[in-house]
Amino acid sequence: MNLLRNHDWSLPVPIAYGPGRVGQMAEFCRGAGMRKPLLVTDKGSEALPIIGRVLDALDQGGLEKGLYADISPNPRDDEIAAGCQAFRHGRHDGIIAMGGGSGMDGGKAISLLANNDIDLWAFNYDAPSPDMSGERAFPPLICIPTTAGTGAETESTAMITDTTRMMKWCVWHPLHKPSLALLDPELTIGLPRKLTAWTGCDAMIHAIEAYCVPDYHPICDGIALEALALTARWLPQAWAEPENLEARGGMLLGSCLAGISFLKGLGLVHAISHMVGAEFSTHHGLTNAVALPAVLQFNRPAMEHRVPAMARAMGLPEESFEAFYRAISELLDTLEVPRTLSEIGVPEGCAAQIAEKAMQDAAAGTNPRPVTVEDIEEVTRTALQVGR
Repeated sequence: MNLLRNHDWSLPVPIAYGPGRVGQMAEFCRGAGMRKPLLVTDKGSEALPIIGRVLDALDQGGLEKGLYADISPNPRDDEIAAGCQAFRHGRHDGIIAMGGGSGMDGGKAISLLANNDIDLWAFNYDAPSPDMSGERAFPPLICIPTTAGTGAETESTAMITDTTRMMKWCVWHPLHKPSLALLDPELTIGLPRKLTAWTGCDAMIHAIEAYCVPDYHPICDGIALEALALTARWLPQAWAEPENLEARGGMLLGSCLAGISFLKGLGLVHAISHMVGAEFSTHHGLTNAVALPAVLQFNRPAMEHRVPAMARAMGLPEESFEAFYRAISELLDTLEVPRTLSEIGVPEGCAAQIAEKAMQDAAAGTNPRPVTVEDIEEVTRTALQVGR
């Protein structure tokens, strides 16, 4: 495995990997049919040098461009509407979705609506997809992750907060795919240590939850195990050595693969985390990491047979659930992840309301162990008060 040279893949969408490849941005845009792209990112990323690198590359390539950065850490439906207005007002012809999960989700949601007047929630993942036969084509979309966590770059799926109900919903359309996922590990070098840990845990949890979904999908299962092997190997090193480009590259690939694997589904960690994030604006990866131990213990009877393969992927000397759980807990300790949801500002009395909302999340339906609202309330309470 050479993580310091360029690689191109075509599954499940075109993927360009390699340090410094953001310099080819104008070439990639032209290849996707863009002449005047709108770069969408989150509020926290707007002033970062990495955004400037992309804008400079577009300038040097002779392309006009625009920037929309009014996306919150948990993107909101009103921000998506404003982004669509920016796209139309600027007469843009494509979108570059750049950032962590929030920046990419914002860009992807805008690209779903930019060329039509369909309501955002008509694209709900759990509802029949809108008929696009009479609509203009979706604009071309290029996704650029700047964290190694969400794995959101190979699909049109986006988690958006409904500001009326204060719940997160997944939106997408099966006909809308990114024209390119650009993986440049140089863009993740400046990621702070905490965000390296939190986003890296998100990637690892994607792989774990996807692999444990009770469905037969050998393609996603194989990808999930490779993603888990990459994150287990490179996350501690990327955290300990933030300038290590090889470790950053390994994490970026692991994150991308984990994102592909959860086309199979996710589980209770994400069902809880989505609603905690929508309600209390917590960081998604951090919330996942804190909730993981309580969910693993709850799911043990239904996932224990899956543990040996995951333990082998992680290079553990033992294949028991106890050894797997201990390794996960020790990794969270090493990465200085807080132990309980209460420690990250989630109020202790919220378990019942979170459970009611999480039960409606699609990820609850693919959890390896069937759940009730009461089950989710108990697991949430454990994550709030006990942790690992």
